[in-house]
Amino acid sequence: MARFLKSRDKVLGKSLDDVVFIGSQKVDKPFISVVSYSAQELTEAECHSPLDCAAYLDSDHVTWISVYGLHDTFFIQQFARGLKLHPLVLEDVVNTGQHPKMDDYDDTIYLVLKSLRFNPETESVLSDQYSMIIGANVLVTFHEQPMEMFKQIRERLRKGKGRTRKRGTDYLAYVLLDTIVDNYIVTIENLGSRIEEIDDSIFKDFDQEIVSTITRYKREVSYLRKTIRPVKDLIGQLIKVESDLIGEETLPFLKDLHGLTTQAVEVLETYREMLSDSLNTYNTIVSNRLNEIMKVLTIFAAIFIPLTFIAGIYGTNFEYLPELRYKYSYFVFWGVLVAVAALMLRFFKKKGWL
Repeated sequence: MARFLKSRDKVLGKSLDDVVFIGSQKVDKPFISVVSYSAQELTEAECHSPLDCAAYLDSDHVTWISVYGLHDTFFIQQFARGLKLHPLVLEDVVNTGQHPKMDDYDDTIYLVLKSLRFNPETESVLSDQYSMIIGANVLVTFHEQPMEMFKQIRERLRKGKGRTRKRGTDYLAYVLLDTIVDNYIVTIENLGSRIEEIDDSIFKDFDQEIVSTITRYKREVSYLRKTIRPVKDLIGQLIKVESDLIGEETLPFLKDLHGLTTQAVEVLETYREMLSDSLNTYNTIVSNRLNEIMKVLTIFAAIFIPLTFIAGIYGTNFEYLPELRYKYSYFVFWGVLVAVAALMLRFFKKKGWL
């Protein structure tokens, strides 16, 4: 399935009541994880039915509900009814090709963005859609599959370290967003380290495969820009939103996060320019090498033009030609032809022209 724009053929002609999953299944069976906490205590549970989570929705504690697996639309619909989600939110949750954005629904704030990771084997960027609903005491997140990056947050909550246990859902939302953006930086660093090696490869080992490498990296950088630039706008909107769900104490942290996304976008722009410069450098080197080859071949041609002219006029029209009576003249003739061809091929290969 395409990364830049996923097919919406399944939703053509459908109404909002027809919930259609767009994406690929990444877990065998959906499940729900719940963490409910206050400064003094913490409770964890795992629900295999949306009805099991109903008791946590009215809790006075801060409750983080994580839904894993978006392919089972009936499961998602059951859960959405308990939360009284807006139909547009439900449609965005199950559409894994959704553009990052923020929607303010008075009593809730809906966020959708991508989590990224770099695959060193294929040198490509992998993504999962991540949706978040911020309520007064409940934070709901929708995941395509479990993600390693959030394990440390859960561990900090268990140990009661930091501010999170003492703050509300808005600060928990910031912590989750901060983790996702930090992972953006790590992904950019992993890809960037390979991009920065390209210039050395161009000058040290001239290889035509470098063009396909540059093209592949440009595609990955374009995907990163498409994914991260809207997140910068999303966080900017979250800072300016007029909602009681975002407290004044959380705003400085969101502003710092906005600066981090700005830095990520600027670095991506730099890497995009570096790739373009690398491709231009490669083309310049190719052009220079071609000019060198043409110069040498021109010298060869200039030397042999008068020789060919003289041989064409006189040919072998001489009375005394020792080779005419030599028994092996024919084989010597072919031997000289093959030797000249072999020497020229060796010369061209040594020069790197072949």
